[in-house]
Amino acid sequence: MYDLLIHEYECWNFGHPHVAGVDEAGRGPLAGPVVVAGAIFEKDAIIDGVMDSKQLTESQREEFFEIIQQRALAFHIEIIDHAQIDKINILQASLLGMRRCVEKMHIQPDFVLIDGNMEAFPKSHYYGSRQKAIVKGDSKSFTIAAASILAKVTRDRLMSEYDKIFPQYDFAKHKGYPTPEHIAAIKKYGLSTIHRKTFCAGILNEQFGLF
Repeated sequence: MYDLLIHEYECWNFGHPHVAGVDEAGRGPLAGPVVVAGAIFEKDAIIDGVMDSKQLTESQREEFFEIIQQRALAFHIEIIDHAQIDKINILQASLLGMRRCVEKMHIQPDFVLIDGNMEAFPKSHYYGSRQKAIVKGDSKSFTIAAASILAKVTRDRLMSEYDKIFPQYDFAKHKGYPTPEHIAAIKKYGLSTIHRKTFCAGILNEQFGLF
């Protein structure tokens, strides 16, 4: 488990006591929000079993969701809705969510670890040199993994609530991702009010010729 603290130790050893891990859930779906979460833990803190949210079962994520919030020094979850995604595009919506997430934590981080490719994150986006993007960071950093669980559980819960409003799309099952069942529902019913319309138009026209 302590292999997951390698990046955190680099920060702590350089005098950055408050290291935030940041991750998002929902960049790929055709519907619903993108959710960004960030978390800061005490030095050496780790929760056994916390790893990339995609490697955990739903029940495990739900359990860790509560534990992470209890043990974190600070955390924040930011939701960018489908309308904002349509307005500024999914990449910019994700970056906006990450910036807001960091800014709104009640303890301001000294260093930010981000899940992703550095090319997607301008140096000026957070703290200049005091940020690091890690490809597949949710499997390499405990702090990012914890953030990934907060983001994933929050978004899954939101999509389950949307399923009650739009049961014909089966959002609780596929969470808005472009599964064959979801595409079939769009062909039959059209787009709902929570579909990312500009995002859908590009992807569905390119792959399925629907628009």
